Amino acid sequence: QVHMVESGGGLVQAGGSLRLSCVPSEPSFSGHVTGWFRQAPGKEREFVAAIRWSGGITYYADSVKGRFTISRDNAKNTVYLQMNSLRPEDTAVYYCAAGINSGSNYYSPRQYAYWGQGTQVTVSS
Repeated sequence: QVHMVESGGGLVQAGGSLRLSCVPSEPSFSGHVTGWFRQAPGKEREFVAAIRWSGGITYYADSVKGRFTISRDNAKNTVYLQMNSLRPEDTAVYYCAAGINSGSNYYSPRQYAYWGQGTQVTVSS
């Protein structure tokens, strides 16, 4: 089963930056969309950002607009999440996920079939 592999999480002070990376476990894997979700303790998993592989159209949650940037490197088959101006409320496990269907509801976890284990992001005040 194909899964995603995240990296780049860590501990950062408020106002700092981190860049997360996501690659598929199978190098030949090709999806329709790659998204980032996050889940804090006691809270539901929430959408963060997504990028369509065809056209590179991006989508963002209101809570991260202007601070986070999702991008791709086709040569490396890698999707990145650049996180700037981090806040303590950004603390969560961040998950990368890929969807292969042509649906447009990129804000829902149900759009995505392949997930990673997650990488912890902790923002201290």
